Amino acid sequence: MSTMAISPVLSAGAGVTARADSPQKVHDAAQQFEALLMGQILRSARQSGSGWLGGGEDSSAECATDYAEQQFAAVLAQRGGLGLADLITKGLARPGGS
Repeated sequence: MSTMAISPVLSAGAGVTARADSPQKVHDAAQQFEALLMGQILRSARQSGSGWLGGGEDSSAECATDYAEQQFAAVLAQRGGLGLADLITKGLARPGGS
């Protein structure tokens, strides 16, 4: 059985104009991941009935609450959040700074 190299598959992209591995893009993706994770944590806490932002009996209230949680999670991630974005960015940084 032969081993398949993953890096050529990931770096091959037709029509890609910006480098996908630039430090800013890596950091932005890490922040988006952290925001997604925090949004899921908030949603789970609300759905478990712990009292986070009310009961959500109305579908429009449920939609508004979901949107509010997503925005709150995005702002938290931009402001440092749990620190996961920084850890991911440092972990994916290439040696030599390129």
